[in-house]
Amino acid sequence: MGTESYHFSSRMDGKRMENRKQIRKAKLPTGIDDFQKIRTNNYYYVDKTAVIEQVLENGSEVTLFTRPRRFGKSLNMSMMQCFFETGADASLFENLYISKNAELCEQYLGQYPVISISLKGIDADSYAQARAQIVKTMNREARRFQFLLESTKLTSIDKDLYRELLNRNMAEDTITSSLQEMTELLEIHYGQKVIVLIDEYDVPLEKAHENGYYREMVLLLRNLFGNVLKTNRSLAFAVLTGCLRIAKESIFTGLNNFKVYSITNMEFDETFGFTDAEVREMLQYYELIDKYEEVKEWYDGYRFGNTEVYCPWDVVNYCSDHVKYPDAAPENYWMNTSGNNVMNRFIDSVQQPDMLTKAELEWLVNGKTVVKKIDETVTYDDLYATMDHLWSTLFMTGYLTQKGKEVDGRYCLAIPNREIKNIVTERILTLFRNDVRKDGRAVL
Repeated sequence: MGTESYHFSSRMDGKRMENRKQIRKAKLPTGIDDFQKIRTNNYYYVDKTAVIEQVLENGSEVTLFTRPRRFGKSLNMSMMQCFFETGADASLFENLYISKNAELCEQYLGQYPVISISLKGIDADSYAQARAQIVKTMNREARRFQFLLESTKLTSIDKDLYRELLNRNMAEDTITSSLQEMTELLEIHYGQKVIVLIDEYDVPLEKAHENGYYREMVLLLRNLFGNVLKTNRSLAFAVLTGCLRIAKESIFTGLNNFKVYSITNMEFDETFGFTDAEVREMLQYYELIDKYEEVKEWYDGYRFGNTEVYCPWDVVNYCSDHVKYPDAAPENYWMNTSGNNVMNRFIDSVQQPDMLTKAELEWLVNGKTVVKKIDETVTYDDLYATMDHLWSTLFMTGYLTQKGKEVDGRYCLAIPNREIKNIVTERILTLFRNDVRKDGRAVL
């Protein structure tokens, strides 16, 4: 990316920054993905505001970023909302990278109505429950715009349409048109096109696949996203985040204005995750620089585009623990944030010799690479259909990283760090325990 990154514990001027050792250090934002809260409550912030400049320069009407979980997607979306939304507090961005681009700030800061939803909370064991959760998500966002009921620019018909967006008993066509109708109503009120931010767009698909209602959820989201993102004259631009890309024909049918930036792209490669320089600065600030090699061994090793990055969740949690207890042992923080179904499927496939050889698994555990074709458009419905899909899923979800590319386009895949190696090794020991009992020797 080539842009300099700035780190500030809070909105301090230069003089106060020089004397920060004499003041209370910034708190560590463990589990906090609210940009405004971080900037106003003395939390340490790793500056990622360059993404605003990049998104605007890129000019795509719809941009999708795919990254593994816990790499800062939600915080970046919160930061973009704080920047673009009408009534924005410019002081939140003081001394950050984006503030140096005065022309851009004058043109864009606080100039747009913004619709921002997160689908990461959609987790249900039936389609009816998931649908109800999505309705509640739309209701919650619509409630932010209750001033529309008093708007002199909206007709009585417009206001009736808005009231439907507050209804807990939305009809199916109201759900699928809800975001698009919000953009229309906000454009009428403000006289300005609307920015749409959709965080963790694919979580409902993951949960639907796990619980047996995938086809119904695909249809709902295809219609919802199609209405708001395709040929919507009220849309300024949209940014989406997710873990997997999901094939265009599955969800984003007909979106010719659609640009995807995955972990293989060089553009935006420093946008998510912490770079080595950012980690060094953070450790220095918290007087933990002597722990640098340990942090690097455990939490570094991911490669996005041409940049090697650390998992932010791990680094923040490590610092939080070691500020209090300097001699504490490193932990598998990332592993504990959710289930490891993908890795379990991978290890279980060892029992199927036609899908995975034990030698390949041994190479990975011993720090070597395996060369595999990666398909970034695999759908949740096909995650485990073939071994190629499983390799692709392990790569895109952060269990494996790439160490280069062959001339035929295949990637050299490796376990990124000690934390992930621990996950694999722990699962192997469980799986092979019975084999050891049978023949008295370990398999690996």
